[in-house]
Amino acid sequence: LFSCAAALVAVGPDATTETAVYQRGVVTEGKLRGDLVLVAAGDLTFGGRTGDGKVVFRDKDHTYTNSGLGEGELTGTDPCAALDDLAKQVRAAGITQVDGEVAVDDRMFARTRGSGSGPDVVSPIVVNDNVVDILVTPGAKPGDPATVTTRPESAFYQVDALVATGDEKATAAVQLLPLGANQFAVRGTVPAGGKPLVRIYPVDDPTQFARTLFLEALRRNGVKPNAALVRQALTVLPVKGDYGKLTKVAAFTSPPFRDAVTVTLKVSHNLYASTMPCLVAAAKGFDTAEAGLREQRKILEKLGVDVAQVSFGGGAGGAPADHVSARATVQLLQGMAKRPEWDAYKAGLPVLGVDGTLSGVGDDGPARGKVFAKTGTLVWFDTLNDRMLLKSKALAGTMTTRAGTALHFAMFVNNVPLPVGVGPGREGKALGKLCEVLYDAGP
Repeated sequence: LFSCAAALVAVGPDATTETAVYQRGVVTEGKLRGDLVLVAAGDLTFGGRTGDGKVVFRDKDHTYTNSGLGEGELTGTDPCAALDDLAKQVRAAGITQVDGEVAVDDRMFARTRGSGSGPDVVSPIVVNDNVVDILVTPGAKPGDPATVTTRPESAFYQVDALVATGDEKATAAVQLLPLGANQFAVRGTVPAGGKPLVRIYPVDDPTQFARTLFLEALRRNGVKPNAALVRQALTVLPVKGDYGKLTKVAAFTSPPFRDAVTVTLKVSHNLYASTMPCLVAAAKGFDTAEAGLREQRKILEKLGVDVAQVSFGGGAGGAPADHVSARATVQLLQGMAKRPEWDAYKAGLPVLGVDGTLSGVGDDGPARGKVFAKTGTLVWFDTLNDRMLLKSKALAGTMTTRAGTALHFAMFVNNVPLPVGVGPGREGKALGKLCEVLYDAGP
């Protein structure tokens, strides 16, 4: 909530970014005697979540599927759509061969680490949330090998897959085992008759991942690059201020920033949330997450938040320093409600019983569709007792009560040792019930 609010204020809900490709060198008879450089612009979705002209999401995002908090789902969109679009534009510009390097410029802000589950390398270039999706489909009968496919398909990584199909009553148990740089194994069992299982493998180097995928997109679209797929030369990037002197041969424009905020809030997307301070920094002329957090403090103060009740070490809420009070959270909501960004902010919040991380909560209750709120979950596994330790289950947002009063609220549950076999969803449903009480009995 805090990260997205600050980013909406700093960047603007309708702002777009342009990921451009520049040529450095002369084109003769279709041959570029020089380099192609793709300049990352911090586009979080980068075409990979767009379907029918809209940014789409699933209530259970694929980036959570390894966490043990529920099976993730794929959107069915093309993770390389933006790269293919850029490659087609390069070809339309008359370039059929590139003799030099193909590079990705990721200097918009310094790379850092996120503070939540899922992919955690924060970079201005994001393709498919910087993960490889692994889809495991059971065989026709027990004993048959399962089919393992990856998305996006690429020579960037190598997969050693050996997954068996078990009995229909078997529990899916699939592990991803790192073998080396860009190499991993997939092992385990899936039940016969079950739906395909999704797992993810976060990439360690988003820049090299994007570069390889761009090279492959160029090849698919009629451009022959001579550069090797594996790694770009470190000395190839132009001086930052020199792009105005180069020829732009392709550009991809992001959806409005509000769409990225919507995905972040609806599915609790930790990578995007971790990137928000970096985007705030870039909007203010800086290039580190730390600078972005300091700028965020200024924004929160202007919103009326008592920043002494807030402590942040990152953007996603999972850093050891990340703590807020319920009062400060309500102050944030009150401040945003007075801002022109409020409509975009509220529209991004999960809706009780309807979508995002509040789907399945209060489905048949009186407050269904009436509560717009962000969930927060932090759990650690207590190995000693074979149970989960719920550090925090939180819900904060806004509603209009049955009596017609606009109400902003924040409710936190902290430090609960959960019974064996019980997950944080139990407390999540309790918070949903409290929303129903507030809706019915509120002023």
